[in-house]
Amino acid sequence: MLHEFVTANREALIARCMEKVAKRVPHTQTPAAADHGVPLFLEQLVHTLRAEQLTASRDPAGPAPTPTRSDIGRAAALHGAELLHLGYTVDQVVHDYGDICQSVTDLAVEQDEVISTDEFRTLNRCLDSAIADAVSAFARASQISVDRRTSSLHEQLNYFADEHQRLIEIASQAYAAMRTGSVGVTGATGALLVHALDELRSLAERSLPEIRQAAAGKPD
Repeated sequence: MLHEFVTANREALIARCMEKVAKRVPHTQTPAAADHGVPLFLEQLVHTLRAEQLTASRDPAGPAPTPTRSDIGRAAALHGAELLHLGYTVDQVVHDYGDICQSVTDLAVEQDEVISTDEFRTLNRCLDSAIADAVSAFARASQISVDRRTSSLHEQLNYFADEHQRLIEIASQAYAAMRTGSVGVTGATGALLVHALDELRSLAERSLPEIRQAAAGKPD
């Protein structure tokens, strides 16, 4: 069972993730990335796998259970916001979770541990949820607060630029996460990408006419 494998190899998995993180970020930042987010994610993954196994054993013919995204998402959101304050980039946060998947699969191969299709799907769904919520929280934490009702052209342009940059960052990182192969297009990260693109279109449709009108009325 994957949950037994993760529990038995928890320290080894954390160590592998720390090694991967150390190759991408300064040494002084490494502990924060691995010591906080990775162990918490592994604990929640084990909890989810056990819950799904229990549900399946009670009703083998029933529908496949879904992971507890609320717990995973809340923890990932806190982790993402925390890393922002520590000076990390959102790209590093995304790669943190990709490291977990790679570490689990690599160690499983080395120890001849068989991961069932359902267990691997659960792992991917949990990673998908964690990445989507971490990226969202990271973007929210980095957003500059601007009054949307301002009539000043300068402030309108600043607001548009800030919102545009924030949404582009979300879309770019969601796409980058999907390109790693850790998460799929139809999961939470894919939905985050679609939402960011929809918000970009809405931002342009909403803000550009106001900016043009304000510019037209501005004296030379």
